[in-house]
Amino acid sequence: MHSLIFLIIATLSSASMAVVLKIFRKQEGNRYGIILGNYLTCTVLAFILMPKDSGIIPDNGITWLCGVIAGALFVLGLLGMQSSVQKNGAILTSAFSKLGLIIPLVISVLFFGENIHLIQIVGILMVFAAIILISFDKDGTFTDRKGKIYPLLLIALLLFCGGGDAMAKIFEQVGRRDQDGEYFLILFVTATILTIGLLLHERLKKGKKVIWKEFAAGILVGIPNYFSSFLLLKSLTGLPAFVVYPSFSAGTLLIVTLIAAIIFKERPGLKAWIGLALIAVSLVLLNIK
Repeated sequence: MHSLIFLIIATLSSASMAVVLKIFRKQEGNRYGIILGNYLTCTVLAFILMPKDSGIIPDNGITWLCGVIAGALFVLGLLGMQSSVQKNGAILTSAFSKLGLIIPLVISVLFFGENIHLIQIVGILMVFAAIILISFDKDGTFTDRKGKIYPLLLIALLLFCGGGDAMAKIFEQVGRRDQDGEYFLILFVTATILTIGLLLHERLKKGKKVIWKEFAAGILVGIPNYFSSFLLLKSLTGLPAFVVYPSFSAGTLLIVTLIAAIIFKERPGLKAWIGLALIAVSLVLLNIK
């Protein structure tokens, strides 16, 4: 029961991140300013919320390895999304970043021996179908830019985003769970350092400075981002990956779409409504024992 509550809160936190980013989607300064505010906030929260009996520097190599890899994959996913939006358009980029959930599912079944039943497979396929329908709702095309599609970039995006999500499952299986706090601290410190490097490169190359209101928006994103990551790991402790990851992705998409329709007055098309219906059914199927 606790794991299900953790999953629900993680999903709500993830949706709130998307809403804040939507509000501040028009960036005037250095494009990494909001990302730096996000990761710095996550780092501070990871440090403050570490158990009192934990050491800041873990003595376990697995914790270090998982944290550094996860932090690097988070930033690589960000870079992949930025590059893919320019070359493949926002629609394909959004779809492939969400479809990255296939990576942790495959890892969980092949390497960690999770048993998946036919009804869950149907639910997962419905999630994939819903993601595609909602992502391609606006104009019904596979790209919103004319010209060539770059499939290798899309595959890299799927691997980076999916790999970053999969690290939670990998650490849950092979890491020391008494070092959850240290794992997240290493993860977000790594992401922060890499983002600072990208920010400085952007400053030197294009002369763009960080605008403080965008940095503040990053802080607002960072609070739910930390709890989304932390509670996703907690939910994996008691629930199988083929329930957690599709429910997390589908639930986030469902909430964000409904908020966009109610608050931002966006009008989902027929594909989006069909996708939302598929999500509702898939969430039921995924949680049938």
